[in-house]
Amino acid sequence: MSSYARCPSCQASMESHTLASIAGATVDLDLCFSCQGLWFDPQENLKLAPAAVVELFGLLHAHRDAARQPLAMKMSCPRCSTSLTKGFDVVRSGRYITYRCPQRHGRFSAFSSFMIEKGFVRQLTAPEIDEMAQRVAVIRCSSCGAPVDLRKDHACPHCRSAFSLLDPKAVEQALRGYAQAAHGAPAMKLPELADALVMLERDRLRTAREAQARGVMSFSGEAPPPVDLWGLGIALVWNVLN
Repeated sequence: MSSYARCPSCQASMESHTLASIAGATVDLDLCFSCQGLWFDPQENLKLAPAAVVELFGLLHAHRDAARQPLAMKMSCPRCSTSLTKGFDVVRSGRYITYRCPQRHGRFSAFSSFMIEKGFVRQLTAPEIDEMAQRVAVIRCSSCGAPVDLRKDHACPHCRSAFSLLDPKAVEQALRGYAQAAHGAPAMKLPELADALVMLERDRLRTAREAQARGVMSFSGEAPPPVDLWGLGIALVWNVLN
């Protein structure tokens, strides 16, 4: 692992991780965990081997609690500093945002966009969003990281992205193939969305009680921090893989 390329969004040094490629060689991916984004040189996103996808889940899980910041309105290519062009790609599992270098040096994608591309993520339905609004009012947009009040919006008012989540059924189907190819893992079972939200709320309450017992200032009188459904999904998937 090394650090040399600047994140297109925050301009901090990204971490370079060497992962296996489908051709038997390796691929060096640049990741920024505070922006939750990846830089792909041309065609790198198509070269990852099954074992590399599983390893990438491990990296995301290890950094799931990293401080998250929204993506910048203007981003630049880490290779040539040209402003990146925002666009959209569409796959069966939904539409996702990409930021491409006009000089064709590569593209920057949020972790969630990569997961949509690979078929691990689906967009939330209106009833699911309404249910979440009753349980956890504010979430972080999985595309840009901005806080969104589900009681007011059914799409991110900042980047206009639809809300998405690591879908248990899609992950079970797709990762079964990835995990078996990499480790010979058995079929997996993941919690349903409602169960995951109950787990999240239980953990949040326990953390608040522990902080109060230590004399740490609570969020009393203030709005609670946004819920990171993306981090929750990563934790669920990694627990199943291991």
